[in-house]
Amino acid sequence: MAAVDIDMPAEPEPQLCNPDDMEREAEGFKEQGNAFYSKKDYSEAFNYYTKAIEASPKNASYYGNRAATLMMLCRFREALADSQQAVRLDDCFMKGHLREGKCHLSLGNAMAASRCFQKVLELEPSNREAQNENKNATTLLEFERMADFGFEKRDFRKVVYCMDRALTLASACHRFKILKAECLALLGRYPEAQSVASDILRMDSTNADALYVRGLCLYYEDCIDKAVQFFVQALRMAPDHEKARLACRNAKALKAKKEEGNLAFKSCSYEAAHQLYTEALAIDPNNIKTNAKLYCNRATAGAKLKKLNQAIEDCTSAIKLDDTYIKAYLRRAQCYMDTEQYEEAVRDYEKVYQTEKTSDHKHLLKTAQMELKKSKRKDYYKVLGVGKNATEDEIKKAYRKRALMHHPDRHSAATREVQKEEEKKFKEVGEAFTVLSDPKKKSRYDNGHDLDDDSGFDGGDFDANNIFRAFFGGHGGGYTFDSSPDAGPGNFFFQFG
Repeated sequence: MAAVDIDMPAEPEPQLCNPDDMEREAEGFKEQGNAFYSKKDYSEAFNYYTKAIEASPKNASYYGNRAATLMMLCRFREALADSQQAVRLDDCFMKGHLREGKCHLSLGNAMAASRCFQKVLELEPSNREAQNENKNATTLLEFERMADFGFEKRDFRKVVYCMDRALTLASACHRFKILKAECLALLGRYPEAQSVASDILRMDSTNADALYVRGLCLYYEDCIDKAVQFFVQALRMAPDHEKARLACRNAKALKAKKEEGNLAFKSCSYEAAHQLYTEALAIDPNNIKTNAKLYCNRATAGAKLKKLNQAIEDCTSAIKLDDTYIKAYLRRAQCYMDTEQYEEAVRDYEKVYQTEKTSDHKHLLKTAQMELKKSKRKDYYKVLGVGKNATEDEIKKAYRKRALMHHPDRHSAATREVQKEEEKKFKEVGEAFTVLSDPKKKSRYDNGHDLDDDSGFDGGDFDANNIFRAFFGGHGGGYTFDSSPDAGPGNFFFQFG
């Protein structure tokens, strides 16, 4: 802080004959105070100015000098009291009014500061320092106005910007610091918010606003029990602190509802858990970290209820709130796997593995990559219309049904376009049956191996009719189809020799 002018005697006064003269003694203390002030030893200067005041309590300049010293020690409230006493003793004491204004400004009271600077300008209209300080007071009022508007519109970044500018003019204003810290917390910048609040609490451990902000940071970091302790402490200091009261109520309600949901989930009451997590999410939209967990919890309940698309949406909401939330990525990836959205699953597992390179995460990623690779090939199970756990008998029955349905002879009376399409499907059915009816090929197919490269299988180099004949006419028999328009897939005849 720039040095504050103090009143130095122009000429040493002549030594009085009476050594007990209090005024003379007071002047001596003042001179010693001035000497220490010049050396920037403000603590000693304060002590001697105090002695001067004790010796001569009606002298305005002694209070003015001690106020200047207190300002250099950043003890602005005490400096304000001394400045006010100085101008009470001497209303024309210009430096006293100027110091009072500076103290008001440093403490964030721009309107009171402006009144003091106006008083200086009445006494000395050309006083440049008063003119500049008065402009600073006007600027401070404008920053306050902008911050109030920003807070109302929930533009917390704007409020932080305004408070940073305001604090360059009002460095000792706890109100501005608290507002900045509260907005930092609402922006999720908890370490910065905690630092500001802790600085204030070191100076004033009973500051209810700082206790509230400290609790708010803990609350938003999902440390709800500790947060409640700070809210309760803030309410002890200031029973009418409405923000602390609301935050305390929300914290308790959120914790209770979340725990109720967890209990329902553990007892396999997934519908109830899903509803309770939904109710918890409505309590406080500002609690980003807890709400991220609630979305993920609801996604887990939704997955149990087979609401997979909704579960994916909930995981996405959790990640939007907290893009470092590994559990949400894992849950969403599993839902993607369950809905066969393998590219999305691989992307999420890659994100997880980049963040936490564990063997489990590596295995999950490799599994997803394998499923993605498999999904890009023909799905032989889908071609035959069976599940991936189909038995040998189910595969044979499915082949019989599909082969008869798509056999070219059955569609001999159809258009050329239809014949080509049915021939293609007939070939795919034979190809699928060739792989899935052979245990070795089926195993390699299920494990994602390339059959063309590893087992000599070439999907384009076999005759589907041979497979059909082998399946239906293995004893030398023949077959004919009824290709009339009303014929169904079963309308064929075996002929035995």
